Amino acid sequence: MEAPLYPDLPPDPSAPRGGQPTFWVGPRHLAGDDGRLYDVVADALAGLGWTSLTIVRGRHEPDEEPEDRQVLRSTVLHISPDALRWAQWGLADEPFHLGGLPIAWQISARAEASSPLAQWSAYFTCDVPGEAVVDFLVALDASNQPASALAGPELVLDAVAAHGWFRDIDQPEAAAMDPTFTSHISLGEVPPLIQDGDLRALSAEDDETRPAGWQAWAEPVLGAPLLWVASFAASVPHDLVAAFAASLSSTAPVLRRVLPEATQERLLRAPAI
Repeated sequence: MEAPLYPDLPPDPSAPRGGQPTFWVGPRHLAGDDGRLYDVVADALAGLGWTSLTIVRGRHEPDEEPEDRQVLRSTVLHISPDALRWAQWGLADEPFHLGGLPIAWQISARAEASSPLAQWSAYFTCDVPGEAVVDFLVALDASNQPASALAGPELVLDAVAAHGWFRDIDQPEAAAMDPTFTSHISLGEVPPLIQDGDLRALSAEDDETRPAGWQAWAEPVLGAPLLWVASFAASVPHDLVAAFAASLSSTAPVLRRVLPEATQERLLRAPAI
C-alpha cells in the first residue's frame, strides 16, 4: 500500500515553508511532471545537440509598447542534427486533446530528410513524467533508423513487467497495468488525428482493422479525469515505446516540488536533503 513516508510534513511540497521543499517521490507514473515538462525535455534536447526554433504570433495595437504586445499563439520546435526527428511544444498553440487533456509535446520522425512528412508521431500531455519523455527522446536520438521497427511489441510488455506491472488477464499479449490498477499501457486502436505514415491508418474504413498503436494513461480514480495520456502512432518503433515504458514504470524515485492533487495520497515521499 502506498502512503506518505512523512505524514507530518505538508502534503503539498509546493507549500512554502522557508522556500519550496523538494521530495524524492514514487511511484514515478503517478508523480506528475513537477510543472516543468517543457524545461526538463528542452534541456535534454539541448544536451543532445538539437536546434530549437521559436515561432511567436500575437497582436500588436497601434502605439502599443512592445512589452504590452499580446502573444496569442507560440510554438517551439526542436530539430535533431540530421533533421530526421523533431519535437514540438505546442501547449500554447491551441493543441488538440487526448483523454480530455491538451497535448504538450508532439515528437515525430521520418526515414529521409527529403521527405516532407513524418513517418510517425507520438504525443504526451502534461503530467507525463518528464523522465519518461526524456528517455524516449534519448532512445530516438540514438536510433540509426528512427522510422523503422526493429523489435516486436513483446518488448514493451517485458519492460513494464520487469518493474512489477501485471499483464492484463484478458489481453496478456497487448496490455499491462501497475499493481494499483491506476496506470495502463495498451496496444490497440489509435485515437483520431494521430499522425502516421502508414497508408492503412489513413485509408482504413470504419469496418476495417486499423494498424494498432500503443496508448498509455493514468486514471487515479475510476471515472474521474485522467492524470496524463501518451499516444503513439502505429508506426512508432516498439523499441522506442519500450524505452518510454521502462522509464515510466521504473521503481527509482524522482525529485519533485509539486505533486498532482489527484495522486498526493498515493505517493511515497521523503525529503531530499
